[in-house]
Amino acid sequence: MADHPRPPEPRQTDLPPGPSDADVIRRERDRLQLVVADLSRKIKSLEEQLETATTMTEVTPVIASRPELRKTLSSLVRRVAMIVQGEKCAIMLYNPETGVLEVLPPAMGLTEDQAKAFKDQRTIKDNVAFLHVRSGVTAPLIIKRRDEDEHVVDEQCIGVIHVFNKRGAPGFNDDDMRLLEMLATQAAAVISNAQLYIKIQEEKEQLEATFQSIQSGVIVINRAGKISLVNAAARQICGVSEADVAGKPYAEVFTDGEVARLLGDAVRHDEELAREITLVTPARGERIYQAQTTLIRGENGSTQNIVAILNDISDIRNVERMKTAFVSTVSHELRTPLTSIKGFISTLLEDQEEYYDKDTRIEFYQIIDEECDRLTRLISDLLNISRIEAGRALELVLSEVNLYELCVRVCNAQQSYTTKHQVVCAVPPDLPPIIGDQDKIDQILTNLVGNAIKYSPDGGTVTVDGRDDGDSVLLSVQDEGLGIAEHHRDKIWERFHRVDDNVDSQAVSGTGIGLYLVKHLAEAHGGDVWLDWSEVGVGSRFMVRLAKVPPKQGE
Repeated sequence: MADHPRPPEPRQTDLPPGPSDADVIRRERDRLQLVVADLSRKIKSLEEQLETATTMTEVTPVIASRPELRKTLSSLVRRVAMIVQGEKCAIMLYNPETGVLEVLPPAMGLTEDQAKAFKDQRTIKDNVAFLHVRSGVTAPLIIKRRDEDEHVVDEQCIGVIHVFNKRGAPGFNDDDMRLLEMLATQAAAVISNAQLYIKIQEEKEQLEATFQSIQSGVIVINRAGKISLVNAAARQICGVSEADVAGKPYAEVFTDGEVARLLGDAVRHDEELAREITLVTPARGERIYQAQTTLIRGENGSTQNIVAILNDISDIRNVERMKTAFVSTVSHELRTPLTSIKGFISTLLEDQEEYYDKDTRIEFYQIIDEECDRLTRLISDLLNISRIEAGRALELVLSEVNLYELCVRVCNAQQSYTTKHQVVCAVPPDLPPIIGDQDKIDQILTNLVGNAIKYSPDGGTVTVDGRDDGDSVLLSVQDEGLGIAEHHRDKIWERFHRVDDNVDSQAVSGTGIGLYLVKHLAEAHGGDVWLDWSEVGVGSRFMVRLAKVPPKQGE
């Protein structure tokens, strides 16, 4: 038999048999399912982030104050950090005054010192270590202005937003960058609008504060006669309560006839008016106001609002009246001595036959001399008042003044003008002398003693006294006259003011400048003058303090 060939023996190999096509496809399918699931999770996460980012500023409350802005920014940086998955977040704005970026508080994950480090240029190289930064991403804060067709016409970068340290990852990726850029655009809009609103609100509050602080009364009404604004001064002037009056008809609020009539005429006639009105309120009494109305017109030229301004001119009118009375009084004061001088001179000139003896002539000459002195004093007072009003210091001609002798001379001179009074000089002879202007100290005493005589029309004793008071000397002038009522005591030092309550103005003459001048003359000598005591119907006492050595002029 023929031998049949033997089949080959199987050989062992080092590699297992290759997978079948079905296995390869199955494994690739599982891998792709995992990839799809991971992508789905990422997409869902991005969708959630996008939804959060879209709604982050969708319903932004009106930010009307800096505390509200700070609260909104705190929420904003937390949301940005959450969306981009960062541990730290800070917003930096450009400060045009300093020219650098500064952290806008609050910042998330940063201490106050770390936030300040952004401002210090010396710490730039150390920021990474100082802030413990592992990774970071930054986006500019850009404000985009668009036209009516929503085309961007202008862009302005107002700062940047930083996010540091990606949670659960070594760093940020391109998706994080794109997301942060979108968030930065929305954050820029929030910050810019809030700052603009706050700026406008603060300017409005400042304007309202200024409006309320205006001393003139200001009333604003619209064309329909309803009140828009009333400042504090107008409320006080017109006696209006603090209750809100905006929107109410002016006739319901301003019950005084003259104010209501002014506003009504302005509304009816649609024209600017100016008139003087007199108002009486319990708080202010009777006051005179210059009232003016101004029309505020719109773009079409029609009147939108009417502004009424009330300026208190009571003091101006009082001064005008006092000046008129002053001119009349000065004319009388000048005419009286001139009449005497003219009369005696004419008498002497007509006495060709020497009818009057020598003694009579000497008496006439003495009267003429005294009246000339009276004119000189009045003119000197007027010149000094003129210097004071012009802001020029009173010039002092200094010398040693014996106050005792000066007081005796003034008392004797004033005694010669009256027979109803007894002028007593009680100044001690050893009263120390002072350095001063003798003529001006004479004016001080003459005015005070003259006033004491004038305001004691029924007579009585006028006493001049004095004493040493260390670095100064005190002089007093006391009378037994009419006294000074309480409401006059703060005004007697004002120019043109006269105390003439229940007094015949013809019986008590005067210019109303005596005490005003006395005060300035005493102050020029480093002293002062004051009303020490007064009682109506009993008398008054004035005190004068004069420094023994006055200050140098100009000090």
